[in-house]
Amino acid sequence: MADQKWSIYMIRDKLGNIYTGITTDVSRRFYQHQQGTGAKALKGKGPLFLEFQCPVGNRQQASQLEYQLKQLKKQQKEKLITDQPSDVALYLNHNPHN
Repeated sequence: MADQKWSIYMIRDKLGNIYTGITTDVSRRFYQHQQGTGAKALKGKGPLFLEFQCPVGNRQQASQLEYQLKQLKKQQKEKLITDQPSDVALYLNHNPHN
């Protein structure tokens, strides 16, 4: 279990809000969100759209990147979604202000 690969993901709700989370299985977690059994922040806010996902390594790395992404302004999150980087950590280091 310690060597599970973690991913970060971003979901857009029907109001255009962007939710950021981490998981070891993006498809499973997105399904949970769609069924209303995921985060409280997304309950009743469907339809939901998976806008971004990226493998990030271990849980600690995923949690750190999740925190960084949650600190971004919406405009910066939109740019990240548009750019669809394959390495989100590298992207954030090279685009600190997006």
